[in-house]
Amino acid sequence: MTSTKPTTDTPSSREFVKALTLTDATMLVAGSMIGSGIFIVAADISRTVSSPFWLLMAWIVSGVVTILGALAYGELAAMYPKAGGQYVFLRESMGHLMGFLYGWTLFVVIQTGTIAAVAVAFGKFLGVLWPSITPDRYGWFPQMDFTLSGAPDSVKSI
Repeated sequence: MTSTKPTTDTPSSREFVKALTLTDATMLVAGSMIGSGIFIVAADISRTVSSPFWLLMAWIVSGVVTILGALAYGELAAMYPKAGGQYVFLRESMGHLMGFLYGWTLFVVIQTGTIAAVAVAFGKFLGVLWPSITPDRYGWFPQMDFTLSGAPDSVKSI
């Protein structure tokens, strides 16, 4: 006679462990919001607005919009407590096609652009810390000129 042992492969044992604390989640959001962009974007904004007051106002408005976005994501996460994040939110609210399109857009465009921006920032700041690393020395990568200097006048006026 064979004994049948109950399997431990129940639906609850196959789910992700929900082990993020409030501090973990806060640090993840802060790290993704600040990232390396804060060191590059702040200089561009300050050159554009040319006033400390408007620079601070831009950061305050951005902070309020970020908090509102975080609250919206918190509500969506409470409504759909499944692994998958934004993919699950779009799939459940707008259908499988939107989830599918978001997944491929994230893979092809969004994440690759983010990685490229972080790589540019890393190279820029590494050149400050290690002066022998310059764009002239490592500028062997093929480049294209995207100016309209050789385009017809009808295209330049657009």
